[in-house]
Amino acid sequence: MKPINEMKLKTQSKSVNESFTRATVAAFAVQLDPTVEELADIRTAVSEAVTNCIVHAYPESVGEIYIWAGIYENGLIRIRIRDTGCGIINVKQAMEPLFTTLGGERSGLGFSVMQSFTDKIKVRSVAGKGTTVTLEKYIRGREYCDD
Repeated sequence: MKPINEMKLKTQSKSVNESFTRATVAAFAVQLDPTVEELADIRTAVSEAVTNCIVHAYPESVGEIYIWAGIYENGLIRIRIRDTGCGIINVKQAMEPLFTTLGGERSGLGFSVMQSFTDKIKVRSVAGKGTTVTLEKYIRGREYCDD
């Protein structure tokens, strides 16, 4: 299935860019006419994925974060967030709620949050080469609301 529209964005893994990427993807998703809640879900999921890149993929340096989003005729938005950082050794373990390699202020809920705000999440990672998180969300849009 080919997207009817798509966008690409590349940014550095700096904390200041997290809100920019979140807002940019949300602005792109607006063409699906999402509800306020659906838009907030997208923002939150993207925020968590980008924050993971900033905090975990490049812990000692600044690297690149690549974001692609595609919109499909059936109301699907697919968002891919990729880094070329250190990668995840055990993806299954990393996706468990409360698991964190950093401790301290980190709660280990990033992937759980992404899962709860999207319809599907896929994580591919190779240690030493990077991680790709693909998020999918179907937008029901305002036309289906009871309001």
